[in-house]
Amino acid sequence: MWQAFGRAGGHIGRGPPSGAGPPGSDGAALKTVALTGATGFVGGATLDLLLGAGWQVRALTRRSQQPKPGVLWVDGALDQPESLGRLCEGADAVLHIAGVVNAADAAGFEAGNVTGTANLLQAAKAQGISRFVHVSSLAARAPQLSHYGASKAMAEKLVATSLLDWTILRPPGVYGPGDTDVLEMFKMAAKGFCLLPPSGRGSWIHVGDLARLLVALLPVHEDATARTFEADDGEPGGWEHGRFARAIGWALGRRIVTIAAPRPLLFAAAWGDRLVRGSNARLTPDRASYMSHPDWVIDRAAAPPAALWQPQIGTLEGLKATARWYKAEGWL
Repeated sequence: MWQAFGRAGGHIGRGPPSGAGPPGSDGAALKTVALTGATGFVGGATLDLLLGAGWQVRALTRRSQQPKPGVLWVDGALDQPESLGRLCEGADAVLHIAGVVNAADAAGFEAGNVTGTANLLQAAKAQGISRFVHVSSLAARAPQLSHYGASKAMAEKLVATSLLDWTILRPPGVYGPGDTDVLEMFKMAAKGFCLLPPSGRGSWIHVGDLARLLVALLPVHEDATARTFEADDGEPGGWEHGRFARAIGWALGRRIVTIAAPRPLLFAAAWGDRLVRGSNARLTPDRASYMSHPDWVIDRAAAPPAALWQPQIGTLEGLKATARWYKAEGWL
């Protein structure tokens, strides 16, 4: 359903990202990046753009990967500090995209998002790396709503007090070719309806635009140092839930009926999904909590400087292209 709100990472697949220019002149010397999350949705799109911009990439992976020019795959994980030392060896900067978006309890989120970030910060310092770009979530703005948001907020504090040259980015809902969360909305819309959270609004961004922003942030920028940014598609006031769902229907050539689920019903569905699919549940009680929040619109005052980055993919255009990709891949 609407699990993509505040979720930067993904688990499978990626689509063709938008183009990106080379690193800025002030960061031209930075050419090797230590990357986490490269095998996920956002990380995969970002990896392709990094390579296109001339970066050498050291990418963390739990599983064996196919060789890729310009990429050194480093076996390991965020809970394996020795592997993070190998990941950061010889790198000029760290781009931390990986994170836990679904866990059984608060401890699971803390282990992945807090302890994992702490381990990576320590590895970066040990290797003499000063530049650290951290992908957080809008959920960190309201940590009281969910274990996920609380863990992202705690990770942000670690980064902000690390004494490194840091930038934090809080993405809103992320969609695009290869995403499996928003795919659920497309599947519903293809049947003529869409089940939504309670009344509210949220911001969205295409994965290509998000990846392009991450590449733009990676070199050292004076106006990005020690800053926390929020970025989206540029839609004023974000998207009312029903309007976004109808936009998906439009992308599929379908007129749809939207159904806003009351908060109790949303939680009942979340517990039901957990009972049926266990650890593979897509709608969890923790997600239901932050999905029920009425305002996940980015703060325009926290947007990146326009000279550094601006969105290029309009949402209607992006949804249409995403629908075509899903159909071409047989996902719809």
